[in-house]
Amino acid sequence: MEKIERRSTLKKMIASLAGIVGIGMVAKAETDNTPEKEVFNVVQEQDVPLFSGSTKLGNMIFVAGKGAHFEGDIKAHTDHVLKELEKELVKAGSSMEKVLKVNVYLHDLNDYKGMNEVYKGRFGKKPPVRTTVATYAGVPGDSLVEMDCIAYI
Repeated sequence: MEKIERRSTLKKMIASLAGIVGIGMVAKAETDNTPEKEVFNVVQEQDVPLFSGSTKLGNMIFVAGKGAHFEGDIKAHTDHVLKELEKELVKAGSSMEKVLKVNVYLHDLNDYKGMNEVYKGRFGKKPPVRTTVATYAGVPGDSLVEMDCIAYI
């Protein structure tokens, strides 16, 4: 019986402490000076903002998917897309070497090898983590590849 009472008392103490910590965290969140996000290159549809080309919050930059909307093979499209990502990163004060994560969307998984030939080495000696998928219905705008990324500044 004594063990059960000690556990009950211990649980109450822990719950009380957790409540105090939780209240402190809420109070801190209310007074926290979180930087406001900045958006760049807003794409509009019928005068209504649809999405941003990139968003910056604190020292992080999130770049929207870039595609290649011209005739060409996977290598030409990949080169174009990587150059477009780099332009967005440089505008935001970052670089390809500061990219942490890349998502690659291929129109056709058979283009994986060709995309990799152009992709390799573009992010410096410490490449970012990457996810590569082939899309079921293709990449929007007839691009053979689309990429987005997350980087720091």
